[in-house]
Amino acid sequence: MKNRYTIAALAALMLATSTAQAQFQRPDDAVKYRQGALFVMGQHFGRVGAMASGRVPFDAQVAQQNMDVVMALSTLPWAGFGPETQSVNSRAKPNVWTDRAAFDEAGRNTLVALAALNEATRTGNLEAVRRTFGAAAATCKVCHDNFRN
Repeated sequence: MKNRYTIAALAALMLATSTAQAQFQRPDDAVKYRQGALFVMGQHFGRVGAMASGRVPFDAQVAQQNMDVVMALSTLPWAGFGPETQSVNSRAKPNVWTDRAAFDEAGRNTLVALAALNEATRTGNLEAVRRTFGAAAATCKVCHDNFRN
């Protein structure tokens, strides 16, 4: 079952990146789009993290509701990293475009880790959520450390 979610996430990433890029009229629209999607994802991801770390009580239903939002948005931001956006002032480092293979791999790794976290939230098992949250957060950190100012 895990492979099915991984394949679905990767397919969605490829589809989102290939079709959404052409929809932006201006490069700064693409930057605003990716920033907005990442912001909302981060808000909901953080709510799951608060439960995983014990800062707030674990509620499996609330965790899943937040992960539903994260998963719905998880493929969206990548379309906003088109080559035309590298000249727009943003927090993206130049290596997003000069080392695109590594950036794309980091994005795929994030989608795979989010799919695993989503699956863990569906079980309602707090220990599984804690374990997979840490792995998902680590993939986010890789992108932030390597590709974001």
